[in-house]
Amino acid sequence: MTTKIQLIIGFFLMVAFLSIVQMIKKRKLELKYALSWLGAILFVFLFDCFPILLNKLSSFLGIWAPVNMIFFLGFCFALLIIFILTVTLSRMSERVRKLSQAIALNEEKIDVLIKEQECLRNKLQEDERQYM
Repeated sequence: MTTKIQLIIGFFLMVAFLSIVQMIKKRKLELKYALSWLGAILFVFLFDCFPILLNKLSSFLGIWAPVNMIFFLGFCFALLIIFILTVTLSRMSERVRKLSQAIALNEEKIDVLIKEQECLRNKLQEDERQYM
């Protein structure tokens, strides 16, 4: 990898890092979701600064070309992100279901209390009429 390419990749990694940090500060992105992206940026930055690591890792795993190793790691990262988002979606679906049930129960309680209040008000009005 040439120095020029390494500098370009490093520049884009810094832009991505700063963008993610800015999104976290503005609360557009939660830290728990940003950690995987920050980890990926760090991982790519290490391979950018030390390309020999990529060569050694790919030869250790039996992958002939380092570029194939990059595609493999990208695929694994995409699967990890999909898994994390699926788990989060499942949790959120369960939370929405529980909140919907709680709202329905609270609305039912409110309806019962309103009916009781109307009943008491009617009874009070009848009692006032009797004493007049």
